Amino acid sequence: MLQSLSVQDYALIKELEMEFESGLNIITGATGAGKSILIGALRMILGERANTDVVREGTSKAVVEGIFDDADTERIRAVLRENEIPTDPLPRVILRRRITERGSRGFVNDTPATLDVMRAVAGELIDLHGQHEHQSLLHTETHLRLLDSFGGLSGLVESYRDQRSRVAELVEEREALAARERELRQQKELYEFQIEEIDAVDPQPGEEDELRAEQRVLENAEHLYASTKELYERLFESENALHDQLVISRNDLQDLARIDDAFEEHVDEIESARIIVSELANFLQDYNAHVEFDPERLQDIRERTTEIEKLKRKYGGSLEAVLEHRREIGEKYELAQDFEGNLERLDAQIDEAKADLTDVAQRLSQKRREVATRIEDAILEELGTLGMPNSQFEVRFTRQEDPDGWIQPDDADAHYRAFQKGMDQVEFFISTNVGVSPMPLAEVASGGEISRIMLALKTILAKSERLPILVFDEIDVGISGNMARRVGESMHDLARYHQIITITHLPQIAALGDCHFKVEKIVEDGTTKTTIHRLDEDEQATQVASLISGEDITDAALASARELMAAGERDE
Repeated sequence: MLQSLSVQDYALIKELEMEFESGLNIITGATGAGKSILIGALRMILGERANTDVVREGTSKAVVEGIFDDADTERIRAVLRENEIPTDPLPRVILRRRITERGSRGFVNDTPATLDVMRAVAGELIDLHGQHEHQSLLHTETHLRLLDSFGGLSGLVESYRDQRSRVAELVEEREALAARERELRQQKELYEFQIEEIDAVDPQPGEEDELRAEQRVLENAEHLYASTKELYERLFESENALHDQLVISRNDLQDLARIDDAFEEHVDEIESARIIVSELANFLQDYNAHVEFDPERLQDIRERTTEIEKLKRKYGGSLEAVLEHRREIGEKYELAQDFEGNLERLDAQIDEAKADLTDVAQRLSQKRREVATRIEDAILEELGTLGMPNSQFEVRFTRQEDPDGWIQPDDADAHYRAFQKGMDQVEFFISTNVGVSPMPLAEVASGGEISRIMLALKTILAKSERLPILVFDEIDVGISGNMARRVGESMHDLARYHQIITITHLPQIAALGDCHFKVEKIVEDGTTKTTIHRLDEDEQATQVASLISGEDITDAALASARELMAAGERDE
């Protein structure tokens, strides 16, 4: 549940903190007192986008924080783990939003978090239904979403979407290939010529560097021969060769070492130097013996490097670019060579993907029809308690035939269009009068009926989803009298399973609250501020009475208020 909500410097709110109770939490206040501001602040920690204008005038930042307890669920843990957010505070979750003139930052358990992450966490905790959101029932796309939510079909819907995306990708690939057919056929001769030109040279990765190195050796063969011969003689064969001098020096040190041990280690050092010189001399002698004077090989290398240079100038400026170009045009040439074969392979993949799509679409449709039967019964039961006992409520399914549709069910010859969420289009039909056939909900329901239908839907969805917190922002628009009482009783009953926070202007609902807050607008030090006060039982009775009779509270209104509150206690 939402344990507390604190707001600082948000719009007209300087500072307030609300501690909620489980059950039904009521918020009332005069029009313009700031109830909508309070809901706006709550929306901030739910991850909605912030307008920097909400920072209270004369301050630098607004802060909204909500503390939720009993929030240790596997789905919340999964969201926190996926986004590397500590789970240590669980079962508490702390959502905080800080807003400045430069923008806003969100935090989950004191860890910076994106709005998407805040929405993901809040979406597992709270459902906020605004005062105009019941109008979404006038849009048929809402009907399908509510149906899937009631049936817990999100996993199957996601599988359908994945498979639909697979078909779409393959179809797009085939269309792109077909569109390239003329271009590929026109370019085929050019590709063939370029492939033959490159393959005639057949350059290899790294070959150019190897050829350049070999060319340098061949071009300097005379210098290499003369220099290695001279070095060898200087080290090993001349009259005063370095090797001979080292041997003499080693022998002298050995004589000295017989006299003084201090020379012994230096004998080893000079012997090491002699060995190094000897090995170097052997290398020079061997290298000198194998120096090649090969003008023909040198000419071959020059011609080869010239051919590679020509390819580099034509196809990218480097050997790597030439080889990459060869790879690319090779693929295009092979595609042009076997164009029909590639189209046939894609067609086979598309047919297979469509079959898989049809399978998941049929399973999703079947599940939806089973859920529709359950939702019809549940809605009718709830509408009966809300003063609409003679209602008829139907969930109707339609499909759109399309000769090019991706879905062909086993029991149908026709193809159907694959919508984003399935092959079904769903619409709610209702009749609230005896003897009148159900018609589309958008055409027949009044404002008050729409509110009650949405409350009925929220009630059955909440019971099925076990979403812990429900917030209703004046969804009682268009109802009054006995109907208002029944709506209040329905909320009060729902509050046995969920924490409910509701903003209302109806005394029949306000009287049933387990906890009651009053929002007021005051002027202090020349500044307008919104404050909120938790009412005790007497204050609650006074506030309910004001909803009945207005600012001038009569004894009769106060008595009626206490009677309404007492009736609620008896119902428990």
